[in-house]
Amino acid sequence: MTLYITSTYLCRYSTKTIRDMQIQINGRIWLEGSDRFFGIGRLELLTHIQRTGSINQAAKAMNMSYKRAWELVQSMNGQADAPLVATQTGGEKGGGAVVTEEGLKYIAYFQGLQDRFRQFITQEMAQLP
Repeated sequence: MTLYITSTYLCRYSTKTIRDMQIQINGRIWLEGSDRFFGIGRLELLTHIQRTGSINQAAKAMNMSYKRAWELVQSMNGQADAPLVATQTGGEKGGGAVVTEEGLKYIAYFQGLQDRFRQFITQEMAQLP
């Protein structure tokens, strides 16, 4: 069966298939708890925190305010069974942040989930009429 796309704005009937129109399947994936819990942006934030040891430096690397980064960390920590990021207040050596074992598990899981999602999209693209 061939799926035909019609549009009353462009033409009355179209004989182009989806492939002819270069249509692509696209999507985003994220995990939800009581709120949005974990997605590509939070993955990036945790990766920067892991690399820099700082929520502030991670926020700067993402062109995000510290306040927003802190809110995202608090949201993830509040929804997870165990904190994903542990913080240390300033002192002689200054403050800092570390991605916990739980956070590392979510990073690994979500990266795998993204890979499986990309495979799904690729398989579905091959099925387009």
